[in-house]
Order: sequence, then structure tokens, then C-alpha cells
Amino acid sequence: MPAPQCRHRYRRPHEHRCAGRIRPVLLTILLLLALLAAAAGWWYVKNQAGQGAGPGASGRGGGSAQPVSVGVVDRRDMRVLVSGIGTMNARATTVVRTRVSGELEKIFFKEGDEVRAGQLLAQIDARGYRAALQQAQGTLQRDQALLKNAQLDLRRYQELQAQDSIASQQVDTQAALVRQYQGTVAADQAQVDAARLQLDYTRITAPIAGRLGLRQADLGNVLNPSDVSGIVTITQVRPIDALFSVPEAHVGAIARALAEKRALPVELWDREQKSLLATGRLNALDNAIDASTGTVRAKAAFDNADGRLFANQFVNVRLQIRLIEQALTVPATAVQNNYVYLLQADGQVTQRRLELGVTDGDRVSVTGDLQPGDRVVTDGLDRLREGSKVTVIDPSQAQAPAADRPRADKGRAR
Repeated sequence: MPAPQCRHRYRRPHEHRCAGRIRPVLLTILLLLALLAAAAGWWYVKNQAGQGAGPGASGRGGGSAQPVSVGVVDRRDMRVLVSGIGTMNARATTVVRTRVSGELEKIFFKEGDEVRAGQLLAQIDARGYRAALQQAQGTLQRDQALLKNAQLDLRRYQELQAQDSIASQQVDTQAALVRQYQGTVAADQAQVDAARLQLDYTRITAPIAGRLGLRQADLGNVLNPSDVSGIVTITQVRPIDALFSVPEAHVGAIARALAEKRALPVELWDREQKSLLATGRLNALDNAIDASTGTVRAKAAFDNADGRLFANQFVNVRLQIRLIEQALTVPATAVQNNYVYLLQADGQVTQRRLELGVTDGDRVSVTGDLQPGDRVVTDGLDRLREGSKVTVIDPSQAQAPAADRPRADKGRAR
């Protein structure tokens, strides 16, 4: 039989059973309300703390001032640069080889030395070539004596012929003998010259001025003109050239400048683009554009007086194609998504939208609502909003290591 319902008030024994059912539900509801209140309080405290110290705390006219670094807007000449990747190319490269066969007797150079053209580098055993020269000289002297005797006989025969005391045929025969000896003497002289040249070739000299590489032959080696490696390699690196590519969009301007004999400065930077290696000028453009890359090869010359540049060295190239005079510029680190934060007199910042131009070093040319002398935020951009209050840190703190100063926005436009 079902239990009586609680609405029957006169059934006193069942009132305690209904209250026992209602009381746990109320306790559960009260517990949930307490937990929600505690969570709301925790969220409120955390939110207030975040607004007081976290990023974006400085709202419009409120919050603590944020420390920032600033830079000055100014006018200056800006270079229009074309950047590229290039390699250094020696003006001339030669492998020093012997021109006669023989044993390497002496070496007069040190690897890596700078040598001048004609400088003695090595000596081949010259005894056999010296003997050959002496033999050729002896043959020449013998034939010269025979020629002289034949010439004396010819003069006597001609005198007798004038007296009609000798036959003309004998005179003609003697004249032919003189001419024969003259040819022999000429051939002997050529042999002497050839033997002397071979002897000179035993002294191996530098054909060009440049820097020596590593030695490829040792004392006692028997060298031949057909040796591929030779004795040593010389590269001419003073001056030296840089080969790089430029986009075809700039070819017209570069070609006009070269035709007008205008200097186009070129800078070379290291791999990290932190150290300037050398400055030079553009010399020439290739005669065809590479259709696969849309670029054309260019060559620039550098004095390389300090010898810092080596053949086949990788370099970053910056070619100046023109100059913009007195352009309005800001520090490149101040630009974020085509905006800068302008520091106002009341210590608040306001955003200014800009049109960006060319970048030259750590400055970028701009067009916008800025004036020379204005100050723009260069470090601490990620914590700022329109109207944020800021305080400018001193220059010594601005130059502190990155780990000790506020982090700059790494996504800013360059």
C-alpha cells in the first residue's frame, strides 16, 4: 500500500519523513552558492591584480606609467638600397707549373704569402739545361768560324775575278758556301736561344701578383709541365670582385647610371649583417637576364687593401641605386604594423599611422603626421594602448642587455 502523501497535515507521523528529504537539497544548494561566490571573488581579485601589473594595464588615462625607450624623428639623406647575396671572385687565378722537367731543388716562398709578378718561387735542377746551352754555344762558335773563313775566301776570289785570274763558277760556288754557313749560324743561334730559355725556365717565377695558396710539391719531387696540381696556386685579390644578382626591376636604373659613368656604391657585410667588410663600386652588368629567377648578374670591384676578402667568400651585398635627400625618418624599431606611438607632452602616447618608405640601416623613411624632433616609442610597444601613460627610461637603461629591459615586440614591421 503506498505511503501517505505529505499534504495530509493530520498525518503527523509522516512529517518527519518529508523534512528529511528536503533538508539535504537545501544544503546542496547553499553549498553550490557558496562555491560560486568564492569563485567570483577569486576571479575579481585576480582581474584587479592583472589590470594593475599585467600587459595592457594602462588604459586610457589610467593605470601605472609604463617604462619605455624613445627615439627622435628627424630628416636625413636615405639611400635606396638593393640587397643581395654574393660571392667574392678573384680578379685572376693561376696554377704555377714548371715549363721544363726536372727535380725540384729549391723553394723560395711561404704558403699564404703575398707575392709580386716575376718574384722567384722555386728552382729546378738546371745542370742538364746548362750543359745543353754550352753545347749549343760551342756549335755556334764553330759554325761562326767556318762562316768567317768562307767569307774571307769569297773576298779573295772576288779580287782575283776582278783581275780575270779565276773562273766565275768558283766565285759563285764560294758565295753559295758563305750563304750556307750563314744559315747554319742562324740555326745555331736559335738553338742557343732555345737552350738559354730552357735554362731560364728552371727558375720558376710568379706570373701574376697575388696571394699564394698551399704548396702542392715538395723538395726532391720530379716535376713535369703536364702536372695538373702544379706547385702552388696564386689568386689575385687586390683588387677583388664580388658577383651577385639584382632584380630585373632595377636593371634599367642601374644600366643608365653605368652609361652615364655615375658611381654606384656597394657595401659588403658578413653573414650576420653586423660587420661591414668593405666598400666598393659597381663595375658591370651581365648581358642577359636569367629567366628562371628574374635577376641579372652584376660585378662590383673592391680594393681589398687590408686583405680581409678571400676568393669564394660568402657576403651580403647592398647596392645603392639612388639617394633620397632629407627624408623624414624614424627608428626602424619604432614601427609596428605601419604605426608608431608618439610621446605627447602630458606623458601619454598616441598612435600615428604612417606610410613606410625605404629602410637604411636602423632608420626608415616615412610619410605621416610627424614632425622632426617628435619622440616615438622604440622599446616596450607590446604593453601600450592608445592614451597609455609612459615614463622614459634613461639612456643607460635603454642600452641595457635585452634580458634586463622590457621585451620589444618581435613582430614589428621593418
